[in-house]
Amino acid sequence: MGPHPAVAAIRLAVRRVLHDILTEHSRTTSDTPDTSHERPPSPLVLVACSGGADSMALASALAFEAPKLGIRAGGVTVDHGLQPGSDLRADEVVLRLRELGLDPVESATVTVGREGGPEAAARDARYAALDAAAERHGATAVLLGHTRDDQAETVLLGLARGSGIRSLSGMAAVSGGPGAARRYRRPFLQLDRQTARKACMAQSLPVWDDPHNADPAYTRSRLRHEGLPALEKALGKGVVEALARTARLSRDDADALDAWAGQAEASVRDAAGLLECAKLYALPPAVRRRILRRAAIEAGAPAGSLFARHIEEVDRLITGWRGQGAINLPGKVLAQRQGGRLVIRQG
Repeated sequence: MGPHPAVAAIRLAVRRVLHDILTEHSRTTSDTPDTSHERPPSPLVLVACSGGADSMALASALAFEAPKLGIRAGGVTVDHGLQPGSDLRADEVVLRLRELGLDPVESATVTVGREGGPEAAARDARYAALDAAAERHGATAVLLGHTRDDQAETVLLGLARGSGIRSLSGMAAVSGGPGAARRYRRPFLQLDRQTARKACMAQSLPVWDDPHNADPAYTRSRLRHEGLPALEKALGKGVVEALARTARLSRDDADALDAWAGQAEASVRDAAGLLECAKLYALPPAVRRRILRRAAIEAGAPAGSLFARHIEEVDRLITGWRGQGAINLPGKVLAQRQGGRLVIRQG
């Protein structure tokens, strides 16, 4: 008799990702000359685990699948320090990960700032800690337990911000950290949250439900407990799956437009490297705005603070030129039109 269907589903999802990691690792090590004649160490994969159902299911699947492929498996839990007893909770998660057979396992304590709101600040602190742990242990990849439900929520949040197709593309199955373009892997983006919870129940894994996930003070929590159920009631049960599919299709479109903008950028710069307004005007708006955004970031505007409305204002210097003055952008960056050229620089 095989494993419970939910357990089989999470293991298959993780196995596929581990196969990809192993293939990439083999390619990298074969491209690097080995002068020591020693066999290169097997790759280390870490799982980021909060103790919740999604990440505990992920940790259990990693612990089961990694040894079969000769991959070392470890875990990291992040203590945000936002609740009384969070340090004890982190210690419990470390113990559970070790009981699964993961090694190395550690708890990382972070200080959550205030920039961008509580949810964004906690996320920034968490990823900084995971990046540091990956660097410290020389990990090839870090697995994250985001599910299809998380993806649907991310798409709706992006839709509410009105910030374009890239924000509708949700979370990538593979994304990067500093100096590691493919560090983060999300094996569960095609699985729903209920599958992860059922897998934990089938394996008798203890699960911790973060009270923040049910706190109406947090936007994502309200969306999870009020917004999505209301949409499902009005539109039917397929909403989550449809939103996740929207993310996948939007990501393909956004990637193609990014590539187009990258190729077009050289053709709209003059000999001095300045952007020529007439050539920018001739480009499709989606391509032109990507070039403008990239130029603003290169000039020092923080990507996380640069919104669609900022780029639209800069775009009007090209499409609606009426002699207007410089546009102030985040990071003390100025954009202004001078003699048919667009100049974006630190003010």
